[in-house]
Amino acid sequence: MFKSLTDRLSQTLKQISGQSKLSEDNIKATLREVRMALLEADVALPVVKDFIDGVRERAVGQEVVSALNPGQQFLKVVQSELERVMGAAGEPLALNTQPPAVILMAGLQGAGKTTTVAKLARFLKEREKKKVMVVSADVYRPAAIRQLETLAGEVGALFHPSDEKQKPVAIAKGAIDAARKQAVDVLLVDTAGRLAIDAEMMDEIQALHKAIKPIETLFVVDAMTGQDAANTAKAFSDALPLTGVVLSKTDGDARGGAALSVRHITGKPIKFMGIGEKTDALEPFHPDRVASRILGMGDVLSLIEEVERKVDKDKAEQLAKKLQKGKGFDLEDFREQLRQMDNMGGMMGMIDKLPGMGQMGAAVNQMQSAEKQFKQMGVIIDSMTPLERRFPDNINGSRKRRIAAGSGTQIQDVNRLLKQHKNMAKMMKKAGKKGGMAKMMRAMGGGLPGGGMPGGGLPPGGFPGGRGPFG
Repeated sequence: MFKSLTDRLSQTLKQISGQSKLSEDNIKATLREVRMALLEADVALPVVKDFIDGVRERAVGQEVVSALNPGQQFLKVVQSELERVMGAAGEPLALNTQPPAVILMAGLQGAGKTTTVAKLARFLKEREKKKVMVVSADVYRPAAIRQLETLAGEVGALFHPSDEKQKPVAIAKGAIDAARKQAVDVLLVDTAGRLAIDAEMMDEIQALHKAIKPIETLFVVDAMTGQDAANTAKAFSDALPLTGVVLSKTDGDARGGAALSVRHITGKPIKFMGIGEKTDALEPFHPDRVASRILGMGDVLSLIEEVERKVDKDKAEQLAKKLQKGKGFDLEDFREQLRQMDNMGGMMGMIDKLPGMGQMGAAVNQMQSAEKQFKQMGVIIDSMTPLERRFPDNINGSRKRRIAAGSGTQIQDVNRLLKQHKNMAKMMKKAGKKGGMAKMMRAMGGGLPGGGMPGGGLPPGGFPGGRGPFG
């Protein structure tokens, strides 16, 4: 998300941030470029006008003119105005009510609403430690109820059954009763996708809202629809007392217009954004962090939180103890490192959260190439027997042929993996010794080895700063 906007803004703002003095002319020229960048990113015109006016007013004032470094101060003004447009701060769900806290989910057809219900259920269960129940009041799409039941099983949420013959209000009220009896903390009510212009369907969801009085009414909107997302959110906001918006499919939107437009047009906060297809791909929306990413400054806080949440600390500790005891780093260990990297969304999942990575085209291409090879390595290791993974030195020619055939690769790919593993095993052996990690990182020049991993990329255990991505 935001790639095209980040690229354009970064080039424009880089020119002015290096200026020791700012004049009305160079501010005017820069704002013209910023305006074009926002319009190309499909940001709604009223939002662009308000944003540019806000930046211009502050840029020509004492805040920038009298600053020690006016160019950099101008960049800070742009960042704070981006935050203002998207909302001053992230707003969490209001769940402080007598359980169950009922959350009504509304949205257009095809916006990813049912999937978002499952993602939110998982978020509340894992991060907020809530007991969650889900129910589908979508009686128009037979597959919707079955889809939600399947997803509920995947994320470990309770599922309240319903069928197409029931009325949505009866379904929701039945679910609330069941949630009370089972001491559920949060009940998520999925509804049928509807069009804002469909008066009958809008009347139905208004009646449903009135009957169950939810503590939160969230509108799920597809970010890829650009500024139309903000317009449809406004139509729903006029019909329903929305408390927030969830942007879905942000991983498929390189422009970011919806994120910049929704809050301004609807007056409702963006509370979450969907960042992928998996059920754990839902993140709270933090305007300050998103503004930082738009300007190419990364989002290190979110990256740290993700590492803390997704890394299996027990396994990392077990590996550290194993290495300290002088036991070898085998292919089972290597596979686990690759698996944990995949849980983090792979290398590419981290790139837009790392400062300056948007401007490092060659490094990004190198990481993309390395990530493909990592995936291939995982498939090759999965084609081995447990014994082969533990004792890779015993893999002979006939075993290599079998592994290559089983993984759909060539023998040279298997050989390359074994060589990479051998190099890594040597590094890990050094790291296992007292003070070994610091020495190893110094030898590697801080983390980016010339050719330790495929494509000269980052090895597990070889990230900048001396720490591996997995602890």
